[in-house]
Amino acid sequence: MKNSLRSALTILAFALCSGVVPSWQSEAMACPGCKNANETESLRPRAYMYSILFMLGMPATVFTGFGIAFYRLSRRAALEQQLLADAELNADGNPASSDDANGQQDV
Repeated sequence: MKNSLRSALTILAFALCSGVVPSWQSEAMACPGCKNANETESLRPRAYMYSILFMLGMPATVFTGFGIAFYRLSRRAALEQQLLADAELNADGNPASSDDANGQQDV
């Protein structure tokens, strides 16, 4: 019950903050000069659209690139640790202990 109430409030807060519930919002208006310039030329609105799409796509591209790079670095470090641990185990056939370092052997 508590979790369902919490999730419902979270969804409601997200909807209100993201503008899904547009009860108090109004339309954005362009200045008259921009509106007239865009209506008289046929290619300019398309250029504005592509520039907006490009600007929206760049942060996603950059963050995706950094995310992939960090993932590959962490995977490489984990592989190196695993190889080092395997090499240490295979050097003696068993893990090194303090008795082996002193030259004593288990009987």
